[in-house]
Amino acid sequence: MPGIEAWIAQIPPITRGWLALAVCTSLAVQCHLVTPLQLYFSSAAFSNGQLWRAVTTFFYFGSLSLDLVFHLFFFMRYSRILEESSFANRKADYFWLLLQSAIMLLFLAPLLNVPFLSSSLAFVPIYIWSRRHPSTPISLFGLITITAPYLPIALVLFTWVINGSWRAATGDLLGCLVGHVGWFIRDVWTREMLGRKTMLSHAPEQLSRLMGDDID
Repeated sequence: MPGIEAWIAQIPPITRGWLALAVCTSLAVQCHLVTPLQLYFSSAAFSNGQLWRAVTTFFYFGSLSLDLVFHLFFFMRYSRILEESSFANRKADYFWLLLQSAIMLLFLAPLLNVPFLSSSLAFVPIYIWSRRHPSTPISLFGLITITAPYLPIALVLFTWVINGSWRAATGDLLGCLVGHVGWFIRDVWTREMLGRKTMLSHAPEQLSRLMGDDID
């Protein structure tokens, strides 16, 4: 289908790869090729050699459902916008942001008993985009209009409502926390306080070369 192929090709590479892995993981579970019990992050299982759990936990958004569609839609929309704007021609820096966020989430997840971290990581680009575009109006489902900084809060509340439990929104809240750290490091500490690049705000040169980015 040329139309779908062209649309997929227009998605920037990091977002496209993440989306593809998320869809394939959910389909694999739906087809009973794997089970969610084999995918979630467990520090005990990780320590016992099940290292893949530190990766698969970021790609399983749940079984085919409204919640899955909801998270994939908002993740893809704002991850794509962020990668095409703030991280244009800087694939390594965007990957570095997601990698740092993933590592923080792996350390924090056991404290809050959050087994799957896909929605948590998806909230990082949503949160950062919302802080970088504070005056942008957003229409939620054509019902209400809010400004960008309130988007993460609205999405957390929506997750709470459709799942009927505040526990379901714990992962999203965790993503907002990690997103705030990522935003603070890049937009406040590095840019406004230091006024220069740091290893926390920009990818190592080796990674930038590997991913084909121009090095300033």
